[in-house]
Amino acid sequence: MTNAPRNTAGHGAPAPRPEPVPLPVTAVTCMEDRAQVERHGSVGLAAGAQRLLVGPVTPLAVDRSLRAEVSAGDGGPGGVRVVDARVVRTYAPPRPGHPGDDASGLSRRVHVLEEELRDARWLRQRLESGLAVVARARADLYRDIAEGAGAGAADPERWAGGLERTDDEDEARAGELHVLRRRLLRLEEELGDTRQALRRTEEEPQELTAAVEVVVEADRAGPALLRLTHLVPCALWRPAYRATPAGDERSVCLETDAVVWQRTGEDWKGVRLSLSTARPTLAAGPPALYEDELVLRERSAAKRRTVEVDLREEEVRTVGDESSDGSGTAGADAELPGLSDGGEVRVMTAAAPVDVACDGRPHRVRLSAFTAPCRTALECAPELSPLVVRVARAVNGAGHVLLAGPVDLVRGGGFTGRGELPFTGRGEEVSLAFGGEDTYRVVRHVEESRGTAGLGGVNHRTVITRTVRLFVSRLDSSPEGETAVVVVRERVPVSEVSAVEVRLRGGACLPEPDEGVDAEGMVRYTLRLAPGERREITLAYELTAAAGVVGL
Repeated sequence: MTNAPRNTAGHGAPAPRPEPVPLPVTAVTCMEDRAQVERHGSVGLAAGAQRLLVGPVTPLAVDRSLRAEVSAGDGGPGGVRVVDARVVRTYAPPRPGHPGDDASGLSRRVHVLEEELRDARWLRQRLESGLAVVARARADLYRDIAEGAGAGAADPERWAGGLERTDDEDEARAGELHVLRRRLLRLEEELGDTRQALRRTEEEPQELTAAVEVVVEADRAGPALLRLTHLVPCALWRPAYRATPAGDERSVCLETDAVVWQRTGEDWKGVRLSLSTARPTLAAGPPALYEDELVLRERSAAKRRTVEVDLREEEVRTVGDESSDGSGTAGADAELPGLSDGGEVRVMTAAAPVDVACDGRPHRVRLSAFTAPCRTALECAPELSPLVVRVARAVNGAGHVLLAGPVDLVRGGGFTGRGELPFTGRGEEVSLAFGGEDTYRVVRHVEESRGTAGLGGVNHRTVITRTVRLFVSRLDSSPEGETAVVVVRERVPVSEVSAVEVRLRGGACLPEPDEGVDAEGMVRYTLRLAPGERREITLAYELTAAAGVVGL
């Protein structure tokens, strides 16, 4: 196997070459921002050194990635060697037909006028043929009149009717032909003017074509198997999911798809498609080095007595989604995220051959699907959203990791929204939020007061008291309804410096949180609501800062 890429475009007129041998795309490995294309097929070899031209291939083929391998087929030559392989690009006049998507308005107008002119000429030919038929019918009628009058078998009525019909038909067709000839004259004049304007304003670009030239040496003649691989840009894929809970909400079906885009210059028909998270260009060059100077500076006495703090917001996933409103649906401007593989290259394969057209549009390819038992619960994060969300949790049973990507949420046979699934390993828990419940309402009020404690200059502290009141209501009033469990989560600031302390106010918190405050500052309340019931939650906490703390 050798690789000697060379680009011959623009180096003079190419030497005569044999007709390219078509070698279809049989396998594609799509990566984050490019694809590896594999071509495989049988070729006939003669004894000795020879040059094979394989094509057409996309001109976007990356020269340095081209690899060629030849192996003997059944009954083929025993020794086959690849001496050279390169991509040969040439410019050729554009093929006749409809102009491309990037054609100018003048080019499109020329194409439209040519089609109208061609149709008008065909119509003129039909009218002229019809007039010739009418002329022959009139000649036959004149001959019939002459022969009948000479033989004494005159039929004036029939002759008059035949002459009248031929005259009417001739007049109608002659009128249509006259109008058509005038239209043809206008079309030819307009087409000439448009072509002249096109020649003055732009030069018709030539089409760039490419083929792979392979030099092979064979010990004897016979068939052989040729395999070509190369990289192409303008191709990418992203994972996408579809989650559907069962009617009893005891299980959930999660389908994994690959959304593939490609504009590589050729269609992929019936290919074996693999999806990889590899990034072949990630280490293409060394990182840039910059000078970073560190300077020591003496701090003043006032700064030594001051502790600067700042409030930092950190996201904590609580209901299995990353939407800003906590409803489990992403906004209209949500985009597919980049590939997140957890630091390890992952490869997934489509179960059946697929077709991906070269149109730049998304094409969904099914990868896997699994159904797993799940636990459902009603959860709410009032600070993010007043909605009570139905959350389902299940174990990843797909047999592979679930990459980060959007998930379409389907519930009750209808689309309820779109969330985002984080990276999930094998056997890990998947959390899916299936939209808000209309029968619940949550109202949140926050009160804050600021005061001081201790003596001035001695143990002086700043105390910030915050009181969060939540009103949770169940709006349905059916007396036969069952009690529903709603989990409400609130957060309390977490201090990372000893000069600031955060604690709950014991007597002011009604009711008490289920398990206190966890390491992330989250408190949890489990409420059991009957139909029409309304509950109130009061959460109060204090932030105590020492005298030298600033920034709160």
